[in-house]
Parts: sequence; structure tokens; C-alpha cells
Amino acid sequence: AALQSGTISARQLVESFLARADSAAYLNAFVTLDREGALQAADAVDAARAAGEPLGPLAGIPLVVKDNIHVGGMPATAGCPGLADFIPAEDAPVVRQLRDAGAILMGKTQMHELAFGATGYNPSFNTGERVGVRNPYNPEHISGGSSSGSAVAMGAHLALAALGTDTGGSMRIPCALCGCPSIRPSSGRYPRGGMIPISSSRDTAGPMGLCMEDVALLDALVTEQSELPEIALSQLRLGVSSEFWRNLDGDTQTLADAALEKLKAAGVTLVPIEDSQIQALNQPIGFPVVFYEAYHALVAYLRDEGPGISIEQLVERVGSPDVKAVYEQIVLPQQLPTDDGPVDLAPIYQAAMESGKPALQAHYKELFARYAIDALIFPTTAIVAPKAYPEVSQPGNFDLLIQNTEPAASAGLPGIQLPIGLGPDSGLPVGMELDAPAGSDRRLLAIGIALEACFGRLPAATLAEAQ
Repeated sequence: AALQSGTISARQLVESFLARADSAAYLNAFVTLDREGALQAADAVDAARAAGEPLGPLAGIPLVVKDNIHVGGMPATAGCPGLADFIPAEDAPVVRQLRDAGAILMGKTQMHELAFGATGYNPSFNTGERVGVRNPYNPEHISGGSSSGSAVAMGAHLALAALGTDTGGSMRIPCALCGCPSIRPSSGRYPRGGMIPISSSRDTAGPMGLCMEDVALLDALVTEQSELPEIALSQLRLGVSSEFWRNLDGDTQTLADAALEKLKAAGVTLVPIEDSQIQALNQPIGFPVVFYEAYHALVAYLRDEGPGISIEQLVERVGSPDVKAVYEQIVLPQQLPTDDGPVDLAPIYQAAMESGKPALQAHYKELFARYAIDALIFPTTAIVAPKAYPEVSQPGNFDLLIQNTEPAASAGLPGIQLPIGLGPDSGLPVGMELDAPAGSDRRLLAIGIALEACFGRLPAATLAEAQ
């Protein structure tokens, strides 16, 4: 509104965000900050507005993009030194659609290396003195991952919107830990080209914003599906499955319980589900699918869209010990460690895709119908952001961060993440996720907008004056 009224120019807006990004360099949110390109784009918007030319709905709005999504003319590192010199010539389709709407691409954001982790503790491309992408609400803590820098940019208000990607929780986890809303769209709903992959059947791009209405706007521009249904809270039915409420720390439990009370007071019907069996059905298919596809998808990408190097050459230059171990021990040999020794991934993958995944999808569909619920609701992560330290990416933290986000990704369902407050003890954000039937993305976004009105929005993180 300020841009359209002339209260502020696009150049002034972009300059203010570039200055804020500079003051937040200690958070390690960016790999590339395209100052010159962003200011040139802003000047072009201002000139077009002054000339009375028609402008797109995002004209003059600065966005940031996760560094595994192609932006023409900017590096696409995926947080990996092995891709430091790779500069795609063209935008990914999802980027092109937002740029065509007038968006100004301010830069590329840091991430858990090759998107293979949930913490963002990446030793490469750091702009501050400390290692890894840091939480804007307390930089002693992690940002979450793998869409780390994009979520930090929202939590610290370093841009007005962001793109991330999600394979098993890579948008929802950092958005929960950094206090911003997002949507993981239904599988296949967003264009997939121009992205450095992990899992060809599960990867998807998706938007983050400062509020759910902005997330819905970006979703509409990408998909050309603009309709948002009316949501009456008194008719909304949300399933509360007990297995998604396990292992919660004190702050998460307190705020999640309070969020449910707010929803009940607003007229929402909460439907208890004692044993949904979702986690058990997901167990044999979640990671085997990712590990198998990680090899084949990346080999094809490096050959057809990337810099033309081999996957072995890329892995040699991986800087994160946790990511290097996964590739060397599981992805490259295509073997899964078990108590009885390594086993071949191929037959496990085949069983997962032919029977396991369809069974999980059918079970979700049956649950939504049996309980007549619009969505499942639960804490996005079981814990607030852990402290940042070299071992933070080990399985203990990883399991608690991805516990609740992984099953819907396996089934290809849409999921939104909403901030619900700052923990009374930690002062760190807590998030709530809602998973809904496949293809119901726009209705889920409308539900998110209605629920955000109940929960309220978090204040921007206060940037440290000196770091």
C-alpha cells in the first residue's frame, strides 16, 4: 500500500532491507546478497510507476530465495563448497512466476548443506564469526533447516517474503523455530524444475511470509489458484492425534496446550485421535525413499542442469561432517545400515513406493473421512531451537525436530506452519502445524489465515546492536 500510494519508493524499501541484512550478518542468513541487481530492479519499478505503466502485484517487493533454487545470474550453491562456482543462466519456474509478478530478488539464503539436515549448522559461507545459521530470537541457538536462511530472513524481517524447499520438514521446521508461517504444498502442485534435488518424489518449493495472508498470495501467484474459501471457526473440526504430541519440551507443551484452548474458545471442534498409526506406517518408507532417490536425482541433476561434475566429486567437497557421512555411508553405496549389517536400498525403495506409500496415503484419507476432520493439528517440532554446537545435527535432535513433519511429506499432503508464541522460559518461537487432505491447499491456507487471527503474529526478532 505504501508503494502504491508513493509514501515510499521501491529503492527506499530495498535499501532499508539491505541495511537490515547488513546489520544481521552475524546470523549467517545469506550466501549471496545481490545489492546492485536489487537496486536496479527497484529503480525500474519506480520508473514504471512514475510513467503510469501497469505493474504486477509484487512490484517493488523484495524477496529472498533458498540457495538450492535457481535464480539466473546468481550462484546456486545449496550451501556446498562443491557448487560455489555454479551460476545458473535461468530462473527456476517458481522463481520466474514471482519475478514476472514484479518481485525483486534480493539474494540467496543459506541452508543446511545440500538440504540434508534439520539444523542449519553449516560451516560454509558464513558471514558472521560463528558457525551455522543462527536463530534471530537468540543467536546462541540454531535456526533449524534445511531452509534456514529463508526462515531467518522472515523471523528477523530481512525481506518481505521468501522461497524455501521441503522434503521432510525443511520449510516447516525452520519456520517453527524462527517464528514465521509457511506452506508445504501438495506434492506436484508447484513446478519442480531448476532445483538442486534430494528426493524426486518428495521435494517441493514453497513460500514463507511475515503473515499467512502473504503466504496465500505467493501461493496464488505460483499456482494461479486465487480463490480462498470462507472459513467459519464454529464449523472447523481439527484432529488431535496423541502420537504427534509426544516428547514435547516444557515451552512447546505449554504454548501448544494454550493454542488448543484458544481454538476451543473460538468455537473450533477438537477431535481426539488416540492411535492414528501414521508414524508406524511412515517408518518403513520415509528415509529409504529419500536415501535411494538422493543418489539418482542428484546424479541426473548434475549431468542435465548442474555444473556437469560427478556426484563423487561433489561429495568430496561437502563441508558438513553430518552430510558427508550420510552421502559416504548410505547414499553413494546405496545401502541402509541395520543391526544385522548394511542392506541394499533398491528392494526397500521398491516396496516403499509400490505398497508402503499408497498404504499411508489411503490411511490418511480414511482418517480424515472417519473423523470428519478438516486437518490434523500438532506442534510442528517437539522442541524449541536447541543451542548451536558442532554435534547439534546428531540423531537425537534431528529426530525431535523431524518427528512430526516427516509423515505428511511421505504422503504428499499439504501442511502449514503457524507461529503460536514465544516460550515462557526460552523466549524462542513455538509453531503449530496443520496437515490436510491432498489437493486442499487453498482451503488449508484459508484455515491458516483464520487461525492466525486467533494466535496473533510474533514481533520481529530484535537484531543485536553489535555482534
